[in-house]
Amino acid sequence: MKTILIPMEEDLPLFGPLCAALDAEAGTLQRRRFPDGESYLRVCSPVSGKQCIVLADLSNPDPNLPALLFLADTLRELGAETVGLVAPYLCYMRQDRRFHPGEAVTAPSFARLISRYFDWLVCVDPHLHRIHRLEEVYTIPAVAVSAAPVLAGWVAAQDGPCLLVGPDAESRQWVNSVAKQTGSPVIVGEKHRLGDRAVEIAFPELSAFQGYPAVLLDDVISSGHTILEAVTRLRQAGVSQVDCLAVHGLYAEGAFAKLEQAGVRHLLASNSIPGRGNTLDLSPVLIPAISGLLSNS
Repeated sequence: MKTILIPMEEDLPLFGPLCAALDAEAGTLQRRRFPDGESYLRVCSPVSGKQCIVLADLSNPDPNLPALLFLADTLRELGAETVGLVAPYLCYMRQDRRFHPGEAVTAPSFARLISRYFDWLVCVDPHLHRIHRLEEVYTIPAVAVSAAPVLAGWVAAQDGPCLLVGPDAESRQWVNSVAKQTGSPVIVGEKHRLGDRAVEIAFPELSAFQGYPAVLLDDVISSGHTILEAVTRLRQAGVSQVDCLAVHGLYAEGAFAKLEQAGVRHLLASNSIPGRGNTLDLSPVLIPAISGLLSNS
């Protein structure tokens, strides 16, 4: 059965690599807004009888969610055999419980919406916390792949040994995974949150790693406050060279420029979403998951 890949936007960096690796037809979508802000969509490629894959950037979900659901609905109406979603950055994982009376618990609400409109989902390193597995909230096959092999590939290609640094306990899983694949030493910081935009990080004694370049690893860089604090503490400890790798580089509030100004040498993230420095190709880790779901659809 023929597979067609349809991008929600024209500049998605994974579109070309996924099309090539999956031997999928490159679908075409026209999308614009009416003067009142409503979404206009037109599927320009025949989809009847085909397995359709929608590739979406959900890093800014609220303006794009109606169009995403309209597209899935339209593909079914036009005769698509199946409709899958590849959303490398999976949004709405933050609010996974009710912290104050009356709050919307949006993680399961979003999962119910996606499960209603799509047959399967593939994402990369979603921010799982109190929800431990996607199956807890998604009722469709939902696969979360790890970007650790992609990050490890960059680390392994560097000259000489480096020190892998996790800024906080939540980053430990990525740091440990990359360390297992590269044999690099690891330290993980202890973070204390002082407010929405203020954190304090303490690292273990670094004297054993004098002369090692440091590679900071994290899953998401959004405002960059945690990474900035980590860079500052590493510099104060005498680390002269700091690189930074992230799975998802959102870089809100000018975070990319701030990290450059702080002296980060290489600032790289995966190509899960468009953006400066988002160049580490995820297609090798996405293809097996997507192919498996297509074969079982």
